Amino acid sequence: MRALPNMTVLCPADSIEVEKMMDCLLDWRGPVYLRINRNDLPFVYPPGEPYSIGKVTMLRDGSHAAIFASGIMVSKALEAAAALASEGISARVLDVGTIKPLDRDAVIRHSGGVDAIVTAEEHSVIGGLGSAVVEALRGVAHAPLEFVGVPDSFGISAEGYDDLLAHFGLTSDAVSKAVRTLLSH
Repeated sequence: MRALPNMTVLCPADSIEVEKMMDCLLDWRGPVYLRINRNDLPFVYPPGEPYSIGKVTMLRDGSHAAIFASGIMVSKALEAAAALASEGISARVLDVGTIKPLDRDAVIRHSGGVDAIVTAEEHSVIGGLGSAVVEALRGVAHAPLEFVGVPDSFGISAEGYDDLLAHFGLTSDAVSKAVRTLLSH
């Protein structure tokens, strides 16, 4: 959907962000693709946080790594950051609810001063959040970057949503591992 001209692409982290997005869409001009998960997601978006389409919201600060996440992967990134903190690794977690238009300045700012950048999304690693972040960082010096997302493959059926996430490696452990791997180089 990012490749379509003038298309706005939104992927909320929880029902709080969905509600805030819907309020913004009342006055939004142009087509919008809103990817909503049909499963209950943990609440992660700060209820009182002002919202605007295009905003990147820092949910946790950190100095070693930056994790840019969307959708269900925001809660997985927060879990990963908590696990990494117990190992002495400080990771900032950024909710990127707007995949397009992406706030390039915010991506550059939040990527600065860290030694690893990870993107985490419930989407193909081709053409999604990871690609958008790399495009935003193009021409700017930045830390090594890794994607956590669906590999270039066909989908499958499963008994439950968590089974699908595990099958495609969309877990907090996968996010933690990506951070650790980048930091070890």
